[in-house]
Amino acid sequence: MSYIKADRVLPKELIEAIQHYIDGKSIYIPSKQKQAWGNGTSSKAFFQERNERIYDAWRSGVSQKELSLRFALSEKSIQRILRERNRQGHI
Repeated sequence: MSYIKADRVLPKELIEAIQHYIDGKSIYIPSKQKQAWGNGTSSKAFFQERNERIYDAWRSGVSQKELSLRFALSEKSIQRILRERNRQGHI
C-alpha cells in the first residue's frame, strides 16, 4: 500500500474536518470496490494448495501432530483445515 499526501488530493476544508477527529495520525480509507481476500496476490492460491497437501497427507495416514510439525502450524490450525476440507466435500 502506498501513501498519498492528503494536501495533494483533498480540499483544505476536508483536511481540517478530518483533523478535528484524527490530528497527525495515519488513517486508512478503504476502496469502494472491495476485492475478496487474496485476489490481488498469489496468497489465496498458495494457501489453498498448502491446505490440499495437508488434507491429502492426512488422508494418507499422516497424524495431525506430524502435519503440524511438517507445516509449522498448530494442531488446532491443522484441525481447522481438515474440518474446512470436510465441509467442502473433500471426503
